[in-house]
Amino acid sequence: MAPTKKTKPTGGPTEPSPAAAARKPPVKRRQVNLADDADQVLTKCRELRDALRRKSSSLPTGESSDDDDDEAKKSTIVEVAEMNSTQVVEGIENVAVKIARQVLAKQGFQLEIPSRAASNQIYVPELDRIVLGDKTGTRSFLNVKESRKAAITTRVLQLLHAVLLKRIHITKRDLFYTDVKLFVDQSESDGVLDDVATMIGCTRSNLHVVASDKGLVVGRISFYEDGDFIDCTKMGVGGKAIPPYIDKIENVQSDAEFILLVEKEAAYMRMAEDRFYQRYPCIVITAKGQPDVATRMFLSRITSELQIPVLALVDSDPYGLKILSVYMSGSKNMSYDSASLTTPDIKWLGLRPSDLNKYDLPDQCRLNMTENDIKTGKELLQEAFIMKNPKWMKELQFMVKTKQKAEIQALSSFGFQYITEEYLPRKLKEGDWI
Repeated sequence: MAPTKKTKPTGGPTEPSPAAAARKPPVKRRQVNLADDADQVLTKCRELRDALRRKSSSLPTGESSDDDDDEAKKSTIVEVAEMNSTQVVEGIENVAVKIARQVLAKQGFQLEIPSRAASNQIYVPELDRIVLGDKTGTRSFLNVKESRKAAITTRVLQLLHAVLLKRIHITKRDLFYTDVKLFVDQSESDGVLDDVATMIGCTRSNLHVVASDKGLVVGRISFYEDGDFIDCTKMGVGGKAIPPYIDKIENVQSDAEFILLVEKEAAYMRMAEDRFYQRYPCIVITAKGQPDVATRMFLSRITSELQIPVLALVDSDPYGLKILSVYMSGSKNMSYDSASLTTPDIKWLGLRPSDLNKYDLPDQCRLNMTENDIKTGKELLQEAFIMKNPKWMKELQFMVKTKQKAEIQALSSFGFQYITEEYLPRKLKEGDWI
């Protein structure tokens, strides 16, 4: 008779396997609650928010003399509009039909394109942003100097048509690699991409070509992204990458009191790890320096929908202000789409030149401005977006006079969490923004 097989008893405890023994339960995140002094700290911020909403709701719905002036101004500029895929495809096909008719008439072909030259980039005070003027240029296939650019333009139109029909998105790098021999350099295809947007009259994102994501968001905001629910309070320590497909974001919800726009990723990570947004309900955004299109568009959209103020935290140097100018007034490269990429009336919270003395920043944390810094500062003093704000002018003049600058991280000389535990709460409580 065969021996019976021994079985282990099922009732008693079993020894865990080595893998199970090594596995540890997940560590729960430390609970961070609303700060005890939140109501006091946020009083002035709420007043700013309420004033913003009153101003928005009191805008006239009928025509006025100001409306007539704005319409006259808009008639001399080129601005694109949001379009769906079908409309963009129709626009591309209309261009293709015009080309075909010229070719059939044995005329070669010529494209008329709004000029994006520096001389056609205009700052309009009434609109408070940089826009594209109404000058146009031509691109002829029969002109030896223009034939290659004309060929690149038609190739990009063909590729974009295919992408839109497939209802997919690609990156600018993807576009370049579809015809490296023709494009040679990515700057060629990138530039033509903007030309096509102005020709069709749509935003660049409507062409379904995006740049790599760069911006980050964390805090009291939730939305649906292509059908997936995103809660930015539960996206880990680093928060959520701002998607390049802003058109796929829907149903934005938030109980934030304000948006904190941060220049440096290091400062952003400090606020994210300390969960500053839970103590003082807010949304924290960074583009890690010079802002990308997706971050600018995301900020513009949520500010418009939520109607809450934007407070900026940038380095106390001329380049911090230049970054603010891109968020507020737009960039020359994308002037044709400035309406959807700009966020007006951002408040400069810090780090301001006057803060260096107000908060007794140590001398070793203050940096001497270079000749190039001073030159940039003086040039900014001539910029319209600075000149319209006397308090900004005063701060910048003080910076240029003292020839001192400082980074946001200089506040860490008082302690690693000084910025979230002392500096920002005090700034908010005093309403110390300009």
